[in-house]
Amino acid sequence: MKKISLPKIGIRPVIDGRRMGVRESLEEQTMNMAKATAALITEKIRHACGAQVECVIADTCIAGMAESAACEEKFSSQNVGVTITVTPCWCYGSETIDMDPMRPKAIWGFNGTERPGAVYLAAALAAHSQKGIPAFSIYGHDVQDADDTSIPADVEE
Repeated sequence: MKKISLPKIGIRPVIDGRRMGVRESLEEQTMNMAKATAALITEKIRHACGAQVECVIADTCIAGMAESAACEEKFSSQNVGVTITVTPCWCYGSETIDMDPMRPKAIWGFNGTERPGAVYLAAALAAHSQKGIPAFSIYGHDVQDADDTSIPADVEE
């Protein structure tokens, strides 16, 4: 009997790529945001057959085209059918977005006290719109402290 490979959800942690302390100060927070998103999805979402949904997280935070391309290569090889981009900060929108026009996608911009993800969320959604690629926007109602690792109920929903 042939094994069926169910589609997975890809998590794309994007980050402000400026060096000399900026990127470095955000790496852990951004990757933890990706891991928390993956944990939430695997806990709460099932395939129609009842199987647990698997998540694939990019190997590194994505700050530009090269890292975005490496992420795409990984996702293509692992049967990723949907992506969620997560970020707690501003990033270059057009250089970091998921460019696959056939893959459903969402972007979660962290509503934080420092470097709010709303700026990236707006820029990335505008870039998607210019390219004719739909994307779903996720942004929490309440402002969170930068070190708050919880996923708010409205974001979880």
